[in-house]
Amino acid sequence: MDLSKILSISGRPGLYQIVSQLKNAVLVESLLDKKRFPAFAHEKISSLEEISVFTPTEDKPLKDVLKAIYDKLEGKPALDPKSGDKILQAFFLEVVPDYDSNRVYISDIRKIISWYNILTEHKILDFTEKEEEKPEAKAEETTEEKKEEKKEAVPEEIPIVTAPGTKKKKTSEKKSGSEKEEVKKKETTTKKTKKNPL
Repeated sequence: MDLSKILSISGRPGLYQIVSQLKNAVLVESLLDKKRFPAFAHEKISSLEEISVFTPTEDKPLKDVLKAIYDKLEGKPALDPKSGDKILQAFFLEVVPDYDSNRVYISDIRKIISWYNILTEHKILDFTEKEEEKPEAKAEETTEEKKEEKKEAVPEEIPIVTAPGTKKKKTSEKKSGSEKEEVKKKETTTKKTKKNPL
């Protein structure tokens, strides 16, 4: 469930889905009547992903509030947002017991409940699939990361060749041995010449 593409536009009822990006606006489609029109920045566009509910400690993301309603009602539609104030407040208190009643107005509660009903009607709220996909995606990521680590850890295959230093030593040893033999030959020839002078 991606609420970042679901928008609330101030002054307009219902919710809107992003269709495409225009030069100076966003082309949206109403979830109520399927009408499309460009929405501009001055219209105060809010993504549902960015909206949160006031609590005494930390603000609760709207996604968590919608999930709480979804779990309580088992995915069924909520009560009519036009119900009485006390009925709506009592219901919202059951779903979000720690909400700040001084800063969350009855108009906000009506809006959230109407949004929930629209999203469930269009089957956009899909928490079960998201929970199932998360561990699998994480497992795939970890296995891919491990494979990459193994590739980095294992050095490239190098053919087994004796080190060049050892070859040089052998050749130098051979050269030194041959040089010794030449020296010996020279010595013998000089000795012979001394014994048999011309």
